[in-house]
Amino acid sequence: MLSQTSRIKQFALLFSLLISSLFSYASFAQSTGWITDAKHPPVKLRLLLTGEQQALHKQVQAVLDVRLEGEWKTYWRSPGEAGIAPELNWTDSTNIEAVDWHWPIPHYFEQLGIMTLGYKHQVSFPLTLTLEDANQVARLKGSLRLPSCTDICVITDYPIDLSVDPATLKLDPDAMFLFNQGMSLSPKANPNVTVSATYWNDEQQQFVVQLNNQRPWQTPQVLVDGKQVEKEFFAKPRLIIENDKALDNHQLTAIFDVSNWKGDVDLTGKALAITISDHTFATEIQASAGTLPIQYSQTSLVTMLGFALLGGLLLNIMPCVLPVLGLKLNSIALQQQASTSHIRTSFIASALGIISSFALIAGALSLLKLGGESIGWGIQFQSVEFLLLMLIVTLLFALNLLGLFEFKLPAGLNTWMASRGDSSHIGHFIQGMFATLLATPCSAPFLGTAVAYALGASYLELWIIFIALGVGMSLPWLLFAIAPNLMRLMPKPGLWMNRIKLLFGFMMLATSIWLVSLLMPFIGKFAVLMLGSLIVILTVIWLGRVHGRKLLIPLLASLTLLAGGGLVVGSLTAGNWATPVVDDLPWQKLQADKIESLTRQGKTVFVEVTADWCITCKANKIGVVLQDPVYTALQQPNMVLMLGDWTTPNPSVTEYLQSHGRYGVPFNIVYGPKAAQGIPLPVILSEKQVMDAISRASQP
Repeated sequence: MLSQTSRIKQFALLFSLLISSLFSYASFAQSTGWITDAKHPPVKLRLLLTGEQQALHKQVQAVLDVRLEGEWKTYWRSPGEAGIAPELNWTDSTNIEAVDWHWPIPHYFEQLGIMTLGYKHQVSFPLTLTLEDANQVARLKGSLRLPSCTDICVITDYPIDLSVDPATLKLDPDAMFLFNQGMSLSPKANPNVTVSATYWNDEQQQFVVQLNNQRPWQTPQVLVDGKQVEKEFFAKPRLIIENDKALDNHQLTAIFDVSNWKGDVDLTGKALAITISDHTFATEIQASAGTLPIQYSQTSLVTMLGFALLGGLLLNIMPCVLPVLGLKLNSIALQQQASTSHIRTSFIASALGIISSFALIAGALSLLKLGGESIGWGIQFQSVEFLLLMLIVTLLFALNLLGLFEFKLPAGLNTWMASRGDSSHIGHFIQGMFATLLATPCSAPFLGTAVAYALGASYLELWIIFIALGVGMSLPWLLFAIAPNLMRLMPKPGLWMNRIKLLFGFMMLATSIWLVSLLMPFIGKFAVLMLGSLIVILTVIWLGRVHGRKLLIPLLASLTLLAGGGLVVGSLTAGNWATPVVDDLPWQKLQADKIESLTRQGKTVFVEVTADWCITCKANKIGVVLQDPVYTALQQPNMVLMLGDWTTPNPSVTEYLQSHGRYGVPFNIVYGPKAAQGIPLPVILSEKQVMDAISRASQP
């Protein structure tokens, strides 16, 4: 039996060991834990060690994790027009030589007309700690001065105290994730991006910088700051993107208005840090303000507005919109006896429907873009739900026009659908919206350029371009609204109206069959065959019951349509588009990473990015690609053909499109030994353009 004294000694020893281990754990924990200030609870932060270290450079990685509630935000290293930057005072530290702070790319915020740069909700600041002696314990001790603002601003000092023992560091997955998250958003060296010129315009108080990129620009952001310009404010710049200026040298011009609370600014010769970020990278380049003027386009947005108006106007003659224009033509004839004011307002209603649809598309794309999603023109046709909805709507349109039933104005769905067929203003408004939805799988001249510019520009410019597209598409209707007397040029109502109504019905039914064919990737070929055949057969039977022997021609026409529907489905089953031209070219799946090695081997690579719902793609294929001399040229031994299918969502194809500054299909490009970066082709192909590109890219 142990004596009472021995027991006390053992207990004291165990207690001292426990206290020692707890003290050791507390001293060398890899996180400070959450640090808060009772006077300012919306903000909390913590400092964590990742466990990663570089013994050769005596460096240890850490991350400052900051969380902000609601609308509270903190600032970048250059806060903007107001505010102060976060600052870490570590003068009380031991065995620490340097603390390098990495700054993730910030966002612009505007409050009461004041523009600032910073972060909201959460931000991870990576820190690199350089130790004086990598074999000794270090201690990071000091305070973090962190500003946070909403309508008011609060500056809080948070105590920081964390011991660093290089010998006991362990990898912390959570800390590593936060560190890597912050580093992925922080600038890194990028040899593809260079500053080609800078210019300080003292008279206009503007700083201009031109940047070159070996890859096309997408959604760039450019920031300027520096120790010699700490008091200057560089307003959010106007960006001019010129992706087509050179095949391997895409240019971005950023124009900054510069100001200072004290008066005029002089940047001549001052050192500047230019921070550039885009969809896939962030980098920082040191430069100084030059004195030689830079040539750049002053009318880029104005030019794109012109392209948008022309592109929208040309959508009216694309086959996607033709059935809806037929409906409008029929309604025009029916309104010849209506008052001038009613005719005018009905056309205005259609125009507003078109413009509203483009506004809705702009809003949806803005939300997707804000969320970091891949965006593009016509992407809704990659959704089976959208295709089914459009199929139902077009089928109801077709059956109504074919006289299978008449829309009245009862309650419920019939009321909602009836407004599309009558002469009410809401009917014309929805008719315009419907025309826009059918137009989105089409690419017209000028349209692709305008859309690509919009999707790669600021949110404001995106909205401006899409509204201009809507105005362009609605120009014919606005013309009738301005000059309703043009109605007198229309033929008088008569028997021809019933016949043309049936014609438009068959056109709309053909649209329904086309939409059925687009469902093939989702529901399979057999289901498409059965659904398409069922629609046509029921239409034939119903026409016979409704019209009897009075309308033999419509019955024969419907039978012809049935045969045409069979041809469509049959060609789809064979992998072709309703056409006797057979695509037997040796296509292989698009593999962008293999193109460079193929061109080094002397091969010429022809890339086609397409989608089953893209009418322009089919026109290019039938009218140019599968016709001589292009068809024969593509079968030469030195040719490699790659096909990117964008019918359904495909991240690799989307990334490839966006790498070339494109956001929709069709997209065709030719690579070769003499064109390693590729020669992009226009939206609507021509024999001469394709042959010229192949000749320029190939070896002599």
